[in-house]
Formats: sequence, C-alpha cells, structure tokens
Amino acid sequence: MAQLKSISAFSSSNLAFHGPKRESYPYHGKVCCPGKLSSFQELGARKSELQGNTFAVTSSNGIVTRAHNNQVIRAVLPAYSETEVSGSTKERGLRGKLNKVVLAYSGGLDTSVIVPWLRENYGCDVVCFTADVGQGLKELEGLEKKAKASGASQLVVKDLKEEFVNDYIFPCLRAGAIYERKYLLGTSMARPVIAKAMVDVAKEVGADAVAHGCTGKGNDQVRFELTFFALNPKLNVVAPWREWDIRGREDAIEYAKKHNVPVPVTKKSIYSRDGNLWHLSHEGDILEDPENEPKKDMFMLTVDPEDAPNEPEYVDIGIVSGIPVSVNGKKLSPASLLDHLNQIGGKHGIGRVDMVENRLVGMKSRGVYETPGGTILFAAARELESLTLDRETMQVKDSLALKYAELVYAGRWFDPLRESLDSFMEEISKTTTGSVTLKLYKGSITVTSRKSPYSLYRQDISSFESGDVYDQADAAGFIRLYGLPIRVRAMLDS
Repeated sequence: MAQLKSISAFSSSNLAFHGPKRESYPYHGKVCCPGKLSSFQELGARKSELQGNTFAVTSSNGIVTRAHNNQVIRAVLPAYSETEVSGSTKERGLRGKLNKVVLAYSGGLDTSVIVPWLRENYGCDVVCFTADVGQGLKELEGLEKKAKASGASQLVVKDLKEEFVNDYIFPCLRAGAIYERKYLLGTSMARPVIAKAMVDVAKEVGADAVAHGCTGKGNDQVRFELTFFALNPKLNVVAPWREWDIRGREDAIEYAKKHNVPVPVTKKSIYSRDGNLWHLSHEGDILEDPENEPKKDMFMLTVDPEDAPNEPEYVDIGIVSGIPVSVNGKKLSPASLLDHLNQIGGKHGIGRVDMVENRLVGMKSRGVYETPGGTILFAAARELESLTLDRETMQVKDSLALKYAELVYAGRWFDPLRESLDSFMEEISKTTTGSVTLKLYKGSITVTSRKSPYSLYRQDISSFESGDVYDQADAAGFIRLYGLPIRVRAMLDS
C-alpha cells in the first residue's frame, strides 16, 4: 500500500490535511459548487488556521500529527486495510497499465468517480492530491475518508496560499497583466501552482502519471498539462473527461453506484464557480446569454454597490519594487495582505467584472468575476507607476503586459518567454516604491494620494511659474522641429 514514508520529504509549512468539501462537478472545465457559500471567509479568504500548520496522514496506523505554534496534536483516524485500496492495482486495466497516479482531487462527484475509473482502466494505485489556494477547503477529516472510500490509497493536501500569492499573483500584478481588458487571471494563475505541486508529489510518492478532472472544452486542461510537460515531461497524463463515456452528472452518479463509491446527494447549483484567494468566477445558467443581467443574489464576495456603506473608506497601500507589502501602514504576509483587502473591497462592492472572453480553445464564453482585493491592488500599482515610470518605459511595459497576460491565460507560466518578460518587469519596477491612498465608495475606486522617494514628478518643473530647469521660451524651437514633417507635407500639398 502506497504511503507517505515520512513528512520530511515535504515542506513542513505546506503539508496539510483537510476535511469534506461541498459536492462539485465539472462545467466547462471549472468547478461547480452546489449551495451558496455564506461568506468570503468560507471561500478561504480569511486566513485559515491551517496556515503554518503541518499535517501528516499515515495510513498504516491511522494517526494524524498536527504541529501548530510548536505544539503537536495527534488524532486517530479510521484505519484502512490493504484490501480496501488494492483491488485491480496489481493487474492491467482496460486501457493499459500505470503504476501510480496522482489525481487532482476535490472530493466532489467528478473526482470521486475518477478514482475507481483510473483503477479500473489503468490498474493503478491512486494518490489523491488537494491544493489549498484559498478556495475554502474546510479543515475537517472527512476528505481523507472520502478519498479512500472511493479507492484511493492516500490523500495529500498542501497549503499553497502564500506561494500562490507571492510567486504567481504578485508577479502578474507587477507586470500589469490583464487579459482582454478586464480579466485579472484568477483561475489562470492558480492552475500552474497546483500542477507544480502535483509534480512534486508525484516525485515523492513514486508516481508515473498525473490526472485531472478538466473537460475537453475548457482552458484548464491546457494549463495543467503544459505545466506537467514543462516540469516533468516523462510523466504520463490522464484526462478522463477526454476518454470516458460519462457525459454528465447522471452518468457519473450511475458509475459511482456501480462501483460502490459514496456520493452525497446535494442540490445542483445553477452556476459553475471557481474560487481562490484572488477571485471567484461565475459561469452558466442565465449568464450563457450575454443579454441577461446577473442576478443580485449570485454574488458571494462583494455586496451590491447600491447596498454598500454610505460613507467612503480610505485605504493606503504600501509598495516596494512593484510588490505590495502593507495596508494602512501595517506590514502583512502576501496571503494575509490579500485576505485583508478582500474583506475591505468586498464590503464596498469593489471588483465586479462582467465580460465575454475568448477561450484558448477558440470559443467565446461569458463570465462574471469578483476580485475585490485584486482590483484595489491593480489600481494602487498603476497609480504609483504614474510617478516612477517615464513615458517610453510605461508604453513598452503596457505593450508587454498584454503578451504576459496572454501567456498566463494560455497556461504558459513556465515558458521561457514568460520568465524573460518577468525579468524585464522586475528590473523596471525597482524604483516603483512608495504608497498610494485610495477612496472606496459604492463599487468605485478613486486615488487621493500617491508618493514615492523615486518620483519623477517635480513640482518646480510642472508649476506654471517660471523656473531654472524649464525655460518656456525653449518650447518655440522644440515645436518647430517637432512639427517639421507636418510643415513639409503642407508645403508639398500647396
């Protein structure tokens, strides 16, 4: 039986164990979560108690060791025998033979069904992997039990929130990466950090394959698999939704019953949603018609701007070399900073976007996004750059930001071009240091103050008063030279 031999092979700060998750199923390559989440905190924006904790699931004796603030807590979980998870793993499956597969696991209907399907079709051991990127995985113990009841040998959960924000979100923020004028790349940035962790886990447990539950219509299948290719091209990749005969929820339920996989009965959500610490997306149902206005009760992270407080709130964002470091003078870790701004922005209805975008696979799709903290950070970074970047640099940066966003959207995070562009963005942002004060009011953001020790703005030059640096009489010669091509053309025409 495959097990984690020791927790030393994993980072002591990011191995975690979580409990059950709301039933979910795939829709256009994203995750549909039945039942409305009660608050943004439930989505995981509030700093989880799991941050900084370490959990190890040891299937041999059913003991979980949890370290928190230098205290160790041991909890006994139900033990599972070898016969419960071995089954067909010693034989060739219907489609071939794989030794061990790491599956991106949510605990919902789709991934619960994928576990026995992999065992049946590839005769393999299945290791389930769940990434906590702030989407609201609850710290209960049922998820491990659910994975094993589906036939998995073990579950590995990693807390990736700090890595997600520091290594993926903040570089995109520094680059000014926005896809098709509106989309702040919430799902696009999350997929490579999850896929990278899957490759790491595959190495640790000795897996020869990885699997995901993305459909063949969405962007996520590309994002996962390009990351797999970039980090370990020797891994086999299994995408059940491109192979099996299951075509919908009812088929999946029937397959689960046939293989004795426990699937809780839940109310089907009318929307497809994907959430993490950066955003929450909504697709499906009435949103599939771009003429329809979103329903007021659809939103979960942000209040309706009409219902937001009648008094504005001022927030000061501190930035060092293009990276946010503080809110209202208080330094925070990347995930904690974003979490805090999500609460503030959500309260004032900040960050709602309704757009029709071009998917990588060619079709257009309509989605509604809530990105409260991210919208605040983008506004602050842009305003600070107005002080610290000269005209030519700003124009080049803006043009490259479009390409940067396209690469991230297309799943090419580990592409050499994206990495080279990031080096450029890091270099030109070295002087983008300072603070910006923003006023938040009923869905709007207004800049009220910006300052930087590297500001290129000079009041003595910009003032209408005469100064030593700028002689207004010099403008006459400049205009004659600058307008020379226009004058020559006019002379030719006459």
